[in-house]
Amino acid sequence: MRITENIFRIFVLIWFIAYSIAIIYPLIWLAMNGLKSNSEFFLNTWSFPKEPIWGNYVDAWNAGVGKFFFNSLFVTAVSITIIVLLGSMAAYGLSRFKFKGVNVFLVIILSGLMLAPQVSLISLYKMLQIMGIYNTYWALILPYVAFQLPFAIFLMRSYFLAIPKELEESAIIDGCNTWKVYLHIILPMGKPIIIAAALLATMNVWNEFAFALVFIEDSALRTIPVGLMNLRSQLNTNFGVQLAGLAISAVPMIVVFIVFQRSFVRGLSEGGVKG
Repeated sequence: MRITENIFRIFVLIWFIAYSIAIIYPLIWLAMNGLKSNSEFFLNTWSFPKEPIWGNYVDAWNAGVGKFFFNSLFVTAVSITIIVLLGSMAAYGLSRFKFKGVNVFLVIILSGLMLAPQVSLISLYKMLQIMGIYNTYWALILPYVAFQLPFAIFLMRSYFLAIPKELEESAIIDGCNTWKVYLHIILPMGKPIIIAAALLATMNVWNEFAFALVFIEDSALRTIPVGLMNLRSQLNTNFGVQLAGLAISAVPMIVVFIVFQRSFVRGLSEGGVKG
């Protein structure tokens, strides 16, 4: 039995090492080729740069990646803030308050998971024009919030259901109202699932392309996925600079997941078991 266990552990270890290499190597390749000239990129695609050209990153930033980066940062930050606030309050209400039609509200909210965002492009385009916010940051923020809220509410509600009601009852006896219970009990205890929901929404908002392409015309307001597409014609297919821009765009997501990975895994695992 011990020999079998050791063989199984070795097999699992090898599998995880291979999987890690499959994920990490493309990132290394991206950063590595962002330091090459155009000719070296085509002649030595898989080798390390002979003379790293750090100026590619500066050129990419100055060519518009910096502006696109901060546009994405602003849109993502505002969207995630609204998603977390509205999502946590809705999840708390649906998990604690019993009223007529609560299940109907839950079904309506979760039905948002069934609609593909791309299906609503034309209708949203018309709505944003009527509202007068087409070609503004809000033309991206509002659809992002609308399409990310259902899943965030679903995750947080499952987690909140497992929080003991006795804690809330004790707080109410001590003089806390519903708002204070939400702020001082639900939010601190639900921190792991809130972080997990925020990270998943952040990844989707940061990488979203279709809405950013259709709802924004002004190049000064474009986010980084669309901005990188436009970078090609502006720089006459300088692949070293383009890859440098892609590497810059990937850094925030990598950093965020590294910083919050423990809370992310804890939130999803505990939410999956408790829900």
